[in-house]
Amino acid sequence: MSETPRAAPSPQRRVTAILDRAARAVGLAHWPRRAPVVPVLHLTGVIGTGSALRPALGIARLDALIERAFDTRRAKAVALLINSPGGSPAQSHLIMRRIRALAAEKKLPVYAFVEDVAASGGYMIACAADEIIADPSSIIGSIGVVSASFGFDRLLERVGVERRVHTAGASKAMLDPFQPERPEDVERLRAIQNDLHAMFIDLVKESRGARLKGSEEDLFSGAFWLAGKAVSLGLADSLGDINAVLRARYGDKVRLKEITAPRGFLARRLAAHRPGLAADFLAAIEERASWARFGL
Repeated sequence: MSETPRAAPSPQRRVTAILDRAARAVGLAHWPRRAPVVPVLHLTGVIGTGSALRPALGIARLDALIERAFDTRRAKAVALLINSPGGSPAQSHLIMRRIRALAAEKKLPVYAFVEDVAASGGYMIACAADEIIADPSSIIGSIGVVSASFGFDRLLERVGVERRVHTAGASKAMLDPFQPERPEDVERLRAIQNDLHAMFIDLVKESRGARLKGSEEDLFSGAFWLAGKAVSLGLADSLGDINAVLRARYGDKVRLKEITAPRGFLARRLAAHRPGLAADFLAAIEERASWARFGL
């Protein structure tokens, strides 16, 4: 009976074997081996394009960092440390797809570790991982779509200001916060939200597959849960923390390499100034509201 031929060892393993034999030949019984490395990407904050004064998680800011993580020498996996209440659907999707594309190209497993919250777009990014691990007190879920704004039309009446808008196209000024809300505009917005929600649901199903255990009415209602319940629903895989899990997988000598962006002189100067524009003030309110939904 013929034996099945064994696969040839990789060049890296051949080099390691040669070094081991050479070490033993000169009397070194224990040839030192380099510790395995797991690059760690911190994904903290509201997801969006952001600005120089109010940076956010967006593909333009993260793309180079994601590439650096997957190009790390001796990397055994890539870890995502997630703490985000969500934000822009498009930016969430672009980040998630970029991580998945590089994971497939580099053939590296991806682990998502949830800190305080991975909700909405934050959970979408977590779906880029092969496994999702969370602290028992983490909040996970909120698979839905929300749109929030302000209405200033009554304020303008009160202060005696007239809003003048001229458009070419009946829907060009749809949902203008300085004009009364129109039912047909709200209906159009809800149709867009339903399409986005369907895309989000398909993405979660593609990522989690047969691990999902709850009913679709519960899973995709926009509700969120503590990590233990999320694990029972199949939205996460286990409870734990980044250090304990990666040491159990790759040994006590595993090195967690933080992947961070260098901060130049201009970035430090901008960070030292508090935002003073009205747009930044409103953005800060929206950001605070995003965290407050989860009691954070």
